This record gives sequence, structure tokens and C-alpha cells, in this order.
Amino acid sequence: MDIKRVAIDAVNETIVMNVVHMDYKGQVAKRINEKMPLAQVKGFRKGAVPKDLVEKQYGKGIKQEEIKKVVDLALERYIQSERLNLLGTPLAKVNEDFNWDAEELTFEYEIGLVPNFEIDLEAKNNIVKYIVTADDKLIDGQVERIQKQFGKAVPQEVSDAKSDLTGTFSSEANGINNTTTIAVDAFSKKAQKQFTGKKVGDVVTVSTKGLFEDDHQLMDYLKVGHEGVHGLDVEVNFTIEAINGSEPAELNQELFDKLFGEGKVASLEDLKAKIKEDAEAQFAQQADQKLLLDVQDFLIENTKFDLPAEFLKKWLQTVGEKKLSAEEAEVEYARSEKGLRFQLIEGKALAQSNIQITFDDLKEFTSNAIRQQMAQFGQTNPTDEEVQGIVARVLSNQDEVKRLSEQVVAAKMLDIFKEKANPTTKEVTYEEFIAASYGE
Repeated sequence: MDIKRVAIDAVNETIVMNVVHMDYKGQVAKRINEKMPLAQVKGFRKGAVPKDLVEKQYGKGIKQEEIKKVVDLALERYIQSERLNLLGTPLAKVNEDFNWDAEELTFEYEIGLVPNFEIDLEAKNNIVKYIVTADDKLIDGQVERIQKQFGKAVPQEVSDAKSDLTGTFSSEANGINNTTTIAVDAFSKKAQKQFTGKKVGDVVTVSTKGLFEDDHQLMDYLKVGHEGVHGLDVEVNFTIEAINGSEPAELNQELFDKLFGEGKVASLEDLKAKIKEDAEAQFAQQADQKLLLDVQDFLIENTKFDLPAEFLKKWLQTVGEKKLSAEEAEVEYARSEKGLRFQLIEGKALAQSNIQITFDDLKEFTSNAIRQQMAQFGQTNPTDEEVQGIVARVLSNQDEVKRLSEQVVAAKMLDIFKEKANPTTKEVTYEEFIAASYGE
């Protein structure tokens, strides 16, 4: 068998395979002999059919099956031996006039190659690494919310700026229907006015755009998915079912122990310090996420390379349970191209920095995540045995392994960029961070 590659351009090639009779003759003969005792042809007993009749009835199908096996195996081994780094999988070129009886059979496969490129992690950039602080306004607001949350509910006839509203957000056209309790002051300042002076049974129609200072709150109160939350601009109705004010809880040791465990917080000053610590830990995660997204955008914009776009669009039509039309594949490619580009950049960055993701990295990351989750539910000192048992169960799920592996890679990328790109550090309040993140 003769196999060769024909280059079209830097990221597109064709593999040409010439198959001759000797490549499959022996296996076809073996299959014919195996078929002899089982063959059934009218006028002959089972197992007594002459070989020429068996070949006539079954030979063509057997020949095509064996040629396909030979070609598939040779193609797989050739790709491995040539160490081809492919995007997608080979696509057979269709030949409507293919002659299976020819002495030499030619098979052609289109392939798309991973592009060869370099990235400059130390390139000049205008990326900002935010240090988000919890200012007095935020801390005092959180103290008020704690007092309100643990205070005594007092029914009200008319809502005001400090009321809690129980009701249902709904929009049939957009698949929104969620009952929730929300404080009027949880809305953006502009939106709060629409929810004051209302009575039970009133319906407030609002736009999701600007409903909250942070769009992520749409996920909590309207149950909008994360993918669609940013920039969502649709009208929803909020039907008010109950209005309550609150008699604030007393800031005493009983409340402190209930919130944080016995003796861990003993005064208002301790409470504020704890709020500041917890808030800034959460803000640091959000700031890192923004930094990672900014890094992705910067690297995609500043790392230029070609992709085998037309090949990938054709390949997308062949994968998945539902076959895509050419138009659907075009849309899917446009949707996924940015992610594919960053996936390639990410791999190159890790390789250039000599970083490999090991199973120990995955176990350590999972262990830390589990300890953080347990701490949120009051289990601050779990044993190593307890944690490792949970880690083992989590990592037995392949979907979880994939999800967590992506998070480990993202964390490694963030560390690389912090080290090499030297982003500008800027200290801001949470309000300023939100404005920088969402332009509000």
C-alpha cells in the first residue's frame, strides 16, 4: 500500500492511499472460506454451495468490508507514525464513480492540522489585575442585612425602600417563572423606585437590563442561565404576593454564635472584620475570573494564526447524534471558533512554560474545593480521610473530572499570566469593580 500526504496549505492536507489486490486478498479469501459452511443458496444444501456461487453472492460485500478494515487501520497507523496533530477527524472524499473492481483503489481523506504558531506572554498589554476591597459602606450594609435577615418579619400594606417582597418573576415568552423573596434594596437604585409604594396583588413590569447592579443576580432571582445572563434585555412581570418589613435583630453574642460558631465573633468590630475578610476572599475569586477572561481576549486578539475553517465546517456536519446542515455548521463554527482558538493558545502557553497537568494536581485542586465547600456549611475541620473519600467519589465521575480539569488548567494559566505578563494592579471598591466589569 502506498500512502502519501498532499499539502494544500499550512493547515489543510489530503492523505492519498493506493490499495492494491495484495493488501486485502488473503483476508477476503479467509472470509470466503469461513462463509462456505454457512452459505445458503437456493437449490443447494446449507454448507454444500459451490465456492464460485458463494463468491458471487457474498464476495462483493466481503471484499468491500475487508478493504475498509485495511484502509481504516492503515490510516490510523499512518497518522500515528507521522505524528499528525489534527483538528477534527479525517473526512473521506466522496467519489460517486468509485470502481471497486479496479486493480488499484485510491482513497483520499481531507485533514485539518493544528496551526504552528508562537505566543508572547510578556507582550505589552493594558490588562488590569483588580484588588477589590470591602469598604465601610458595603460592610455596614451587610450588617444591616444580617440584622434584617435574623430579625422579626412585620407585614406591611405598602412597600418602601426597606421592604422584603415575596412574589413571582414571569415571562412566558422567555421561559421565566420563579417565585422568590427579595429585598427592595437588592435591586439597582434606578429599579428600586418601581417597587416602592406597591400593594399585595400589584404587578410590576420591568426590564431585566439594569434590574440589578450585578447581572449575575438574575441567576439567583429569575433563574436565568449563566450563558444568557450578560446583557439580557427582556421585559418581565413581578407579581407581589406578600410585603414585609423587619424588626432588626439585636447584635448580641447569641446571634454571633449562631452565625459563626461559639466564641469566634464577640463584638461588632469582630463582626465587621469577619464580613470584610469573607467578602474580600469572594471578591478575589471574581477578580481572578475577570482577569482570566481579559487574558483570553487579549491573547486571542494578539495571537494570529489560520484555522482549517472550511474543513472544520464540513467536519461539524458529520459529528454528533444530529447531523448538521451546511448552514447549521456555519453557525456552530462561528459560535465555537473563539473557544477553539483559546484552547490552542492555552495548550501552547502551558507547553512553552513546561507545565503539565497531573492527576495529583487534579486531586489537590478537588480537595481544596471540597474543604472550601464544607467550610461554608460549618464543617471547618474535616479529617483528611473524610475529604479524600469525597475526592475519590467525585473523580470517579468522568464529567466531573473534565469540569475540574478545565478549572485546574484555568488556574495554571492565570498563574502563568500573573508571573509573565505583569498586569497593572489597581485597588478598587466592589462598586468600582462592578462598573469596570459591566460598564455600569
